[in-house]
Amino acid sequence: MAIDILMPALSPTMTEGILSKWLVKQGDEVRSGDVIAEIETDKATMEVEAIEDGVLAKIIVNEGTEGVAVNSVIAVLAEDGENISEVSDTPTDSNIKEDVKKDVSMPANDSKPANESKKASDDSALKNEIPATNQTPTDASSTTQASKDINDTNPQKDRVFATPLARRLAAQDGIDLAQVNGTGPHGRIIERDILSIIESGDNVKSADRALSADTQKVPQQIGSSNEGRFVPHTAMRRTIASRLQFSKQTAPHFYLTVECSIDRLLENRAQLNEMAPEGVKISVNDMIIRASAMALQKRPDVNGWFEEDGCRYFDTADICMAVAVKGGLITPVIRSVEKLGLAELSQITKDLASRAREGKLKPEEYTGGGFTISNLGMFGIKEFAAVINPPQSAILAIGAGEQRAIVKDGELAVATMMNVTLSADHRIVDGALGAEWLQLFKGFVENPVTMLI
Repeated sequence: MAIDILMPALSPTMTEGILSKWLVKQGDEVRSGDVIAEIETDKATMEVEAIEDGVLAKIIVNEGTEGVAVNSVIAVLAEDGENISEVSDTPTDSNIKEDVKKDVSMPANDSKPANESKKASDDSALKNEIPATNQTPTDASSTTQASKDINDTNPQKDRVFATPLARRLAAQDGIDLAQVNGTGPHGRIIERDILSIIESGDNVKSADRALSADTQKVPQQIGSSNEGRFVPHTAMRRTIASRLQFSKQTAPHFYLTVECSIDRLLENRAQLNEMAPEGVKISVNDMIIRASAMALQKRPDVNGWFEEDGCRYFDTADICMAVAVKGGLITPVIRSVEKLGLAELSQITKDLASRAREGKLKPEEYTGGGFTISNLGMFGIKEFAAVINPPQSAILAIGAGEQRAIVKDGELAVATMMNVTLSADHRIVDGALGAEWLQLFKGFVENPVTMLI
């Protein structure tokens, strides 16, 4: 009996991915545990292993295909001794049936339960349809029958079927979905249908948007659309755009900045590195991460998430560390930092940063976390305000340490100073609470020995 190979969910929040490469060809024999494909998620490229023995009878989704939904059929495996030609000739419409099923049962506004709203928002902007070229062909009669079945089971026979992303794009540009011809399964409207309308400038605006357009003068883009260098969005760039836009639109950011004297921290770091085991080099960033964890233990109300029905607080300091990678950034999570010594912490951060740049992190290594640190000091940036990593409550932006003239005990002196800015979500962190946390952090940085107690 033929076995469907499904698009795997490689992280808790993954809804779709890019089938970047097939490592076997149609007709190849595979064994359980063999790596058969590479899947690109919004964070990394992961390998997919076969879970059964057999022969790859049919590839449903070609390599390079974007927006492949989780649990959709990407290939068919024939069991040992099974006739491959019969399997490859059998139409596979699991993807289409699943889409139809979701459309019939899903409310028109694509709403989710309140307790799932945060997870859904993380990846909601990535929910595209599989391109029509990768769908299994069906004859006209079966398509007509499927459409009839939908209408029979749906009391709203005039309902427009569209993906969540297509609905969102249409709403943003005032496009009337009723006037759009969908090219997805059974006429469903997908992302490319809306994008093609936006690019072509077709007049399919909704009534309210059309009315407002008559009263406003919208500046037109100058120059042809083929000017410049166009680079399609990667899955990572789409996720970054979606999450940070969501953060700025929903989380009321406020910013608190303090100056920290780091001369003592630099002296202690040098002493610690002299005593550290061979191969271990403690960085300033390691000590900042440790100071943040200790401050979170002192003020746990900053260590949490804002959710629809309440605030979730964490007992351990699971701190995300922003790492710049090709095409964007990723935030690997260092778990229970308050329990780690500086030498162990240094090894963990070095390993996570290295594997993050190589795209080899496991999903559980970059999901979760209650607080984020973004350090641009090594680039000479004096001060900046970072965007909160939703659904976290805050992010700490670290500037460069530099020698400055200060007044100490009434006299002019020179000290190495570092500006840090806390971006906090006012829905969960009040101004006074954020200020208290920042003063605790400053205390640990300026007196490093206290973070070791």
